Amino acid sequence: MGKIEVRNLYKIFGNKRQKALEMLKNGYTKQEVLKKNNSTVGVDDASFEVEDGEIFVIMGLSGSGKSTLIRCVNRLIEPTAGSIKVDGQEVLGFDKKELREFREKEFGMVFQNFALLPHRTVLENAMFGLEIQKVEKQQRIKRSKEALNAVGLDGWEDQYPEQLSGGMQQRVGLARALAVDPEILLMDEPFSALDPLIKKEMQSKLLDLYEEMERTILFITHDLDEALKLGDRIAIMKEGKIIQIGDHEEILTEATNDYVENFVEDVNRSRVLTAKDIMTKAIALLYPQDGPRTALHKMKKNNLNSLFVVNKDKKYRGIVYIEDVVDVINNDELEFEDIIKNITKADPEDNLRKLFADIADLNVPLPVTDEDDKLLGIIVKTNVLANLASEGKFDQ
Repeated sequence: MGKIEVRNLYKIFGNKRQKALEMLKNGYTKQEVLKKNNSTVGVDDASFEVEDGEIFVIMGLSGSGKSTLIRCVNRLIEPTAGSIKVDGQEVLGFDKKELREFREKEFGMVFQNFALLPHRTVLENAMFGLEIQKVEKQQRIKRSKEALNAVGLDGWEDQYPEQLSGGMQQRVGLARALAVDPEILLMDEPFSALDPLIKKEMQSKLLDLYEEMERTILFITHDLDEALKLGDRIAIMKEGKIIQIGDHEEILTEATNDYVENFVEDVNRSRVLTAKDIMTKAIALLYPQDGPRTALHKMKKNNLNSLFVVNKDKKYRGIVYIEDVVDVINNDELEFEDIIKNITKADPEDNLRKLFADIADLNVPLPVTDEDDKLLGIIVKTNVLANLASEGKFDQ
């Protein structure tokens, strides 16, 4: 069961919603419903799940229904039909009081236009959600200062919004959402009004916060590069419908129709795809209890000429080659530890260009490790070459 489960969701604007709903279910298009029934279709039979701790991105062009959809999730806009469950609870079944309490507990929302109160200081803006929740004043101040510090605004508490840059104002909006300690962040094109450099900075800040706080994020954007940078999975919308859901690789390489294919055709794959997108699981590893004969057995069994060595927590230690393992077996003076060698490691966020440079002269896979040196997976040279080749060039 997902953190958020949306099933067969519709939102229709107009006075003849039920008739319009019947038309959609009978196969009429959004344009036909508007022409024949004077009703505007915002969301048309949308279904998706968001896993706990996932960044799920909904993207599409202007008018695709993505902003309407995210507002349906917390009922800022009332759906016409369908089901929305959060932690198994049916959101559409709540009365006004239950809905208000549920929103306060579950959701933080960040908007495109910052939505700051100009007559309030940065700290007072950050405290706004906590005031609505009637949190005690000292606790409000404490939590709001912690949130401001988390987004890099420590020391700016007494300034007013007009004294801040656009990027700093958006940080205040993010801090306000974080201060209420929500289970879910709903973010509706939060960075689209920012200039490119500040936008990139805010994207990185969001990813840092995501790693620290482990929240579920539903993120709306019209920018494919942003979707690919931030999203664990991406849903693409057109005319109120979700037409494809997938991870980076699926969206870029397995388009289900011409619309998605045209959407992604200009993406520079070497810049967007990263190690975590193309890495695979190692067939076999060597653990602390394994000696040279075990190493040789694993190599022969799996037709390998090298193996990565890890400790019991899967922290990366290095690599051993089959010729060195044979030498240890045949020479009592050699120690197994002496043949463990280091090779270049990849970060999970390294892009294809970086990976190609690192793996070009290697005749073994490239290990992918996290900041704690835990082995996450391996990169096989053919995977890098295949993805670069699909662009038709290697010099991007």
